[in-house]
Amino acid sequence: MAEAARRKNAPPREDVLAAAMEMIAERGLEKLTMAALGREVGMSSGHLLYYFRTKDELLLRTLEWSESALGAERGRLLARRGSARERLDAYVDLYVPDAPGDPHWTLWLEVWNRSLNADEDERDRQVAIESAWHRDLVALLAEGVSRGEFGALDPDRFASRLRALLDGFSIHVAIGLRGTGRDQILAHVREFLDGALDSGSADPDTPV
Repeated sequence: MAEAARRKNAPPREDVLAAAMEMIAERGLEKLTMAALGREVGMSSGHLLYYFRTKDELLLRTLEWSESALGAERGRLLARRGSARERLDAYVDLYVPDAPGDPHWTLWLEVWNRSLNADEDERDRQVAIESAWHRDLVALLAEGVSRGEFGALDPDRFASRLRALLDGFSIHVAIGLRGTGRDQILAHVREFLDGALDSGSADPDTPV
C-alpha cells in the first residue's frame, strides 16, 4: 500500500524528463545521477529506477521526450509557406547546436556513446529518432526537385550525405572545438548547399 501511494503521488514522467533535461542544461551531464534527479523531483533513486530501470533508459527516454518537442517544431517549420530552400535553411538551423554544451546534443552524444552496449529495442528507438529527421529532409528535397528549385539529385542519398555533414559539424559545435562556432558552421553549410543544389547542376550519382 505504501509503495502504491508513493507511485500515485509521484510527479508525471514528463515532469521527471523535463527536470533531467534542465539539469543537463544547467549542471552538465556528469551531474545527472539518479540520486540528484530524485532530489530535484522529490523522489527516491529507487523510485526512479522503478520507472526507468537504468540510467541508460532514463537518458534515452529524456532524448525521446526532447526529440518529440523538436519534431513538432520541425513540422511547423517545414509546413510554413516559402521556398523549399528557405525551409531547408530552417531545418539546418534547427539541427545545428545553439552553442557548446547544448543540452540536447550533449544528451545525443552520450546516448550514441552508450549505444555499443544497447540492446535491440534501444537501438531501434535510436533509429526511429534518426529516421524522423531523415524522412522530413527527404520529403523536402523531393519537393524542391519537383518544383525545379533544386537540380537533379536523389533525395534519399543526398539527405544521407547532408545529415552526415551536419552531424560532423554539429559535434564540433557541441564540444566547443575551436574555430567551429555555430555561425561559421552555418556559413559552411549554406555555401555547400548553394553549390550542391544549383538547379543547373546534377548529383553525379543520379542516373540521367
